[in-house]
Amino acid sequence: MKFGIDMGHNAPPDIGASGIAKEDNLTKAVGTRVIAKLEALGHIAVNCNPRWASSVLDSVRKRVQTANASRVNVYVSIHFNAFNGRANGTEIYAVSSAARRLAQPVLENITRLGFFNRGVKNGSHLYVLKNTYMPAILIECCFIDSRRDMDLYNTERMANAIVKGLTGQNPPGGDSGQDSGSSKPQPNPQVLKLQKALNRLQVTDKNGRRLVDDGLWGSATESATLKFHSIMGINAPGRASAQTWKAIDDIFEKPILRPNHATGKAVRYIQYRVGSEIDGVYGPNTAKAVMQFQNKNHVTIDGIIGPQSWSKLIG
Repeated sequence: MKFGIDMGHNAPPDIGASGIAKEDNLTKAVGTRVIAKLEALGHIAVNCNPRWASSVLDSVRKRVQTANASRVNVYVSIHFNAFNGRANGTEIYAVSSAARRLAQPVLENITRLGFFNRGVKNGSHLYVLKNTYMPAILIECCFIDSRRDMDLYNTERMANAIVKGLTGQNPPGGDSGQDSGSSKPQPNPQVLKLQKALNRLQVTDKNGRRLVDDGLWGSATESATLKFHSIMGINAPGRASAQTWKAIDDIFEKPILRPNHATGKAVRYIQYRVGSEIDGVYGPNTAKAVMQFQNKNHVTIDGIIGPQSWSKLIG
């Protein structure tokens, strides 16, 4: 397959954003590796970056002209986001249905690295996506002004994830969760934090087992995350999202829960642990199940989830 690779900006006056890192530096580093890895897998990769540009419009026009003239099968524009220092995660822009199908596996492979999944979005406002003849996507890898994203970011892993998403092939140097030249996957601190949280909450994998605290994303961690989402009523894939962490935080606050006076994620967790219907409403049936739990664990039997009951639930 022939790919057109656009290393966003890098053609003054068309320059990228700045934050903890500079976008121009990161897009060039990732794009260069993506081209090399695609070629190593037997594909053709065309560098669509212009050598010079008279304006930003001239810069994007030349990228499109190169892709169209080269008759590439797929166009990929690589960028990094910046906003307010708090926004984080990965998003991909696409216009056609074919481009959206192309974008989804790329997004999934990048978010497996621990980045928040911001979704595939409508890119009809973007010149390079509107004017290329082939399926085209624009990847916003992560936020360069986010400390969380920059702590997660690794150039080699990002390039590997993009190549794996585009081709379905494991790129040279390992899969999207590995560094180039590394013989085994490297732990991800966000995945490790998630595994420890789920173990503390006694949310097991699909086989009913505790997770191994290794910081590696795998089927066990994914199934446990999906299970937690189901308990919490979160409609999301098996990746930790902002909703996932908000629910975990709500539970770890150990709020006082009283019958007929409590709702929300912490109540859903209590219902999961005591075996009552999970609806997020602390009604009579939940209170009855809580008192049975309290009796079994030798704490005050009052139907109120307070410090004693929380200590038996999550320590």
